[in-house]
Amino acid sequence: MSKIFISCALPYANGPCHLGHIRSTYLPADIYARYNRMIGNDVLMVCATDEHGTPIAVKADKENKKPIEISKRYHDMIVRDVESMNISLDNFTRTTDEAHYEIAKNFFKKLYDDGYIYREDIQQLYCPNCNKFLPDRYVEGLCPVCGSEARGDHCEKCGKALNPTELDEPHCITCGTTPVIKDTFQYAFKLSEFEDELKDYINGNDNLPANVKNYAINWLEEGLTDWILTRDMDWGIPVPLDDAKGKVLYVWIEAFLGYISSASQWSKQSGSKWEEYWNDYVVHFIGKDIIYHHSIFWPGLLKAYGCKLPDMIYAGEFLSLEGEKMSTSKNWVIWIADFVKDYDPDLLRYYLTINAPLNKDSDFSWDDFQRRNNDELADVIGNFLHRTFVFTKKQFDSKIPEYTNPKDEDEEFRLAIEALPDKAGELIANYEFREALLEIFKVAKKGNKYFNDAEPWRAVKEDKAKAANCLYLSNQLAKTLAYMLKPFLPTKADKIAEIMNLGSLDKWADAKTALPAGHEINKAKPLFKKIEDKEIEAQKAKLQENLKENNEDETMSDLVTIDQFDEFVIKIGEVKEAEKIEKSDKLLKLQVDLGEEKPRQIVAGLAKFYDAEELIGRKVCVVANLQPAKLFGTLSEGMILATGASGALLSPDENAEVGERIQ
Repeated sequence: MSKIFISCALPYANGPCHLGHIRSTYLPADIYARYNRMIGNDVLMVCATDEHGTPIAVKADKENKKPIEISKRYHDMIVRDVESMNISLDNFTRTTDEAHYEIAKNFFKKLYDDGYIYREDIQQLYCPNCNKFLPDRYVEGLCPVCGSEARGDHCEKCGKALNPTELDEPHCITCGTTPVIKDTFQYAFKLSEFEDELKDYINGNDNLPANVKNYAINWLEEGLTDWILTRDMDWGIPVPLDDAKGKVLYVWIEAFLGYISSASQWSKQSGSKWEEYWNDYVVHFIGKDIIYHHSIFWPGLLKAYGCKLPDMIYAGEFLSLEGEKMSTSKNWVIWIADFVKDYDPDLLRYYLTINAPLNKDSDFSWDDFQRRNNDELADVIGNFLHRTFVFTKKQFDSKIPEYTNPKDEDEEFRLAIEALPDKAGELIANYEFREALLEIFKVAKKGNKYFNDAEPWRAVKEDKAKAANCLYLSNQLAKTLAYMLKPFLPTKADKIAEIMNLGSLDKWADAKTALPAGHEINKAKPLFKKIEDKEIEAQKAKLQENLKENNEDETMSDLVTIDQFDEFVIKIGEVKEAEKIEKSDKLLKLQVDLGEEKPRQIVAGLAKFYDAEELIGRKVCVVANLQPAKLFGTLSEGMILATGASGALLSPDENAEVGERIQ
């Protein structure tokens, strides 16, 4: 018997679960865990909510609440969602637990004491209005690579990982002020020191799937740089050093340790040692957006600490919705809580698994969900089971008949049934979950054909032994399906077991043991029902309505009152001097006459559209009451109005007087 440590990627506690979360992480982990328990392996499956991420602090700021209130709210929602999908976690905890704080601090301190973490002087964006340094998610601007709107750490459009200081036109998301660059310090991890060892780990690990290995190799080929492990924030685990006041551990050091703190909590409750599971076999189930964190950063930290590295990293790919990227901000999403109000969670587990391999991108379509439920679950699996149970009750008094003098077609079917547990089991063990479920479905389909060809309704009158053989084998397949479906559809599998008087479905090997003739089954109950067209139309309409309401809300939120507009002072100015700012290909430094005692100095992103000399003598529109800010170390005391795409100046009429207020 092996011990297996299984972890699910920690969800941010800033929102409930949607279909994509279940598909990429929790569902494959649960299938794998359930199967391994059934074959006798000792499994520990853990997870926790990640409660120190910057998105939680940002959300708390917007709602004028404490971050712990936000994280508690969504932790409870996530637990509800995970439980509603029958995810069989052994422990689910929080990174705000005291034990997690202690583990994370000790981990950091050991790496620091061993010389793998060091103080580094850096430049960081600082908001002069909020009077604080800005962690990456507190900054938004334009991606320097593709020009799209981007966060301080990542551009969703082109996928580029970013540093906040790289953004074009950055602004503080709290107050909108343009931040300045200031000198500060943080603590960095010597990731570069482990480059060769990590290359060996990635290249030499045959367990790693292609999407994980290729992604990691691409990062390694670019060369590893040291990695900042701390942030200037109030919300988080304090850095355990005397000179680090006001600094907290970056989420991508302490969130990993949520696996360990959750396992440690389980150990205290169970009396078993989690380390025995880690030291035997470790598999992380994650989404593909955090592959490089788990394949490079985390193994690097573990190497430095002296721990065994994960044996397997399984990354589920993205799930789109009706052909479009899911978006929580646009409400183009299906929440788990909404889904389970209308449908059995097993239907979703089936669809998300069989629709595409979990290491390939997939799409959720209400029409396709209906088709697979009706054509596969109801018409094939459900129909086969129901006919088997009803006919056994009606013609054989609910008892499995004798199997005598089988014909070639009987033996062929029997062998297919007997081979199924080994075939499906091997596929699950190799993380080929869709292929395993397809194999199960294929044999169920074969069962339907066998039942039709045998025509037991006719044979029972003409050749009762033939009918008996048909029902004997059909019941054997029904029993085998109960065991085979347990990792995928645990609730439906238990209902099959209840009808068949099987007891618990704990042992995979029992699927190979034939039920004896005379074994009595219970009254049949329909296990799957068809979904009507009107239901699906209602679901699609609801999705469109959510999108429409969100767009209306966004439109309304863009409206301002006349009083709000009146707060902006916009004046006519004339450019007196203009010059390029050194080391910037976008910014010009302008001296603008606003009819005041001396010209205003304004930094404007116009260098790509105008030569400095072109602007001298031009009349421009200026927002004159903006709080001064520094750009590239240069003071800016206003804003020139121009279009975003072409940089075209909003030029006033030639008769407008310098210093005249527009509104």
